[in-house]
Amino acid sequence: MLNINFFEPQGPFNLNELSDNVTQNGNIKIFDVKTLENASIKDITFLNSPKYKSHAINTKAAACITKENLKTLLPKNCIKILVKNVLFSIAQISKKFYPNADLDYPDDSVVDSSSISSKYSSVTFGKNILIGKNVKIGSKTSVGNNTTIEKNVHIGKNCLIGSNITIKNTIIGDNVVIQDGCKIGTKGFGFVPLKDKNFRFPHIGRVLLNNNVELGANCTIDRGSIGDTVIGENTFLDNQVHMAHNVKIGKNCMIAGQVGFAGSTTIGNNVSIGGQAGVSGHLNIGNNVRIGGGSGVVKDVPNNSVIMGYPAIPLKDFLKKDKK
Repeated sequence: MLNINFFEPQGPFNLNELSDNVTQNGNIKIFDVKTLENASIKDITFLNSPKYKSHAINTKAAACITKENLKTLLPKNCIKILVKNVLFSIAQISKKFYPNADLDYPDDSVVDSSSISSKYSSVTFGKNILIGKNVKIGSKTSVGNNTTIEKNVHIGKNCLIGSNITIKNTIIGDNVVIQDGCKIGTKGFGFVPLKDKNFRFPHIGRVLLNNNVELGANCTIDRGSIGDTVIGENTFLDNQVHMAHNVKIGKNCMIAGQVGFAGSTTIGNNVSIGGQAGVSGHLNIGNNVRIGGGSGVVKDVPNNSVIMGYPAIPLKDFLKKDKK
């Protein structure tokens, strides 16, 4: 996928400008906020759970917002900034770097496709199409009626983009099908609950749709908060599927209608999920997993599992329970 970012950071900032809890090297320059696995020696990151130990021990970040009980998981050369509320602290830092990423402000660069049709001579447009600045659309792609494609979006070749669709903050591969009514790349439902009000978490990530993906009608795919929301090659989503921020679905998956994924969950390859199932956040679902319709998945699922029920349990145990 192309290395395109839809939000440009402010800064750089001195480390002690980002947090009052800095106890060393406060004058070093920090250029961006990134995930543990993507951070460079110029960036700040965060660690809020031991589930991310494997990323923590290998992070290249200059500094990390974390808690006392997690600091030993980080490299020695990473500056540990200890706080009580990691998510609130990193949300405030993200807001400093990206002050306009907490809401979806209208794209004032869009124009009617009829006024720039010569730029997209190999693309077929319907009626009332709005196209933003620097949008790239590959040859033999078709776009339906009343669809908006906002600035800097990239769409590959031979794609079918339906009607009444909004696409923003998204990179789309080749041979992708997006049915009517989908909303892709909107901000996620990310808040830090506080006593007096909820603090909105800025969403600076992207949506990445790889080659040969298909989205059914009225799917909603939120962009990532700090990382990306990703759908792997040859994965099909049925109608009305919702993917929250940072969800990653692997290759060759089949997701039936009205399935919902909470934020930051990872789905492996060759996974099938029945209709109206729900998957909680921050879970790892292995490869070759089968999840029955209407199930509620609340914990990690190993490779090659077949599960069903609420909470979801191995199918053989579910069937035994049903006979009692």
